[in-house]
Amino acid sequence: MDIGALLKTFIYLVSSSLLYPVLLALSLLVVVIIVHAGGFFAEWLERVRLKPCPAQELPGLLQTKQAKSAVSHRVNRYLAILAQIHAQPGNHDIAVENLLQSTTLELWKSMDRLRILVRTGPSLGLLGTLIPMGTGLASLGQGDMTKLSSDLVIAFTTTVVGMAVGTVAFCFYTLRRRWLEEDIKNMELATELLLNGSAEH
Repeated sequence: MDIGALLKTFIYLVSSSLLYPVLLALSLLVVVIIVHAGGFFAEWLERVRLKPCPAQELPGLLQTKQAKSAVSHRVNRYLAILAQIHAQPGNHDIAVENLLQSTTLELWKSMDRLRILVRTGPSLGLLGTLIPMGTGLASLGQGDMTKLSSDLVIAFTTTVVGMAVGTVAFCFYTLRRRWLEEDIKNMELATELLLNGSAEH
C-alpha cells in the first residue's frame, strides 16, 4: 500500500468536503454584516441628530436633565442607572465603580462580533478560492473545461465576498470603536462628577 498516495487522497477529500461549509459560512457572514449595517446606520443617524456640546460645557450638562439630547442612548441609559444608585441610601462608591466597569466591559464585548468578521471574512474567502482551484486543476488534467470554468467562478466570487465582508466589517469596527470610546469617556466623566459631589456632601 502506497502511504503517500493514501495521504494525498485523504487530504484531497478533506479539502473538497470543506467547500460547501465554507460557502455556507460566507453566506451567513453576509447576512450578519447586513444586520450589523442596519444597527450601524441607526446609531449613525442618532449621533448626527445629537445636540453639539462644547467640551467645557459637558460636565455641567451631565449634571442636568438636558444631557439627554447631547449624548448617546448608551450614556443616557447609564445615567439613569447611576441616578437610581445615587438615590439609594448608603455608600455608593463601590456600586458606582462596579457599574462603570461592568458597562465598559459589556460595551467592548459587543465589538467582538465585528472583530471576528474582520478576520474570518477574508480567511473564508481565501479558503473558498483555494479549494475549488484544487478541484479545477484536477478537472484541467482530465480535459473537463466546463468543470474548470465552474470552479474558477466559485473561486473568484468567494474571494470577492470574503474581502467585501472583511472590508465593511473593518469600517464598521473602526467607527463604532470611536463612538464607544466617546461614550465610555462620558460615562467616566459622569461617574467622577457623581462621586465628587457625594464626597463634598
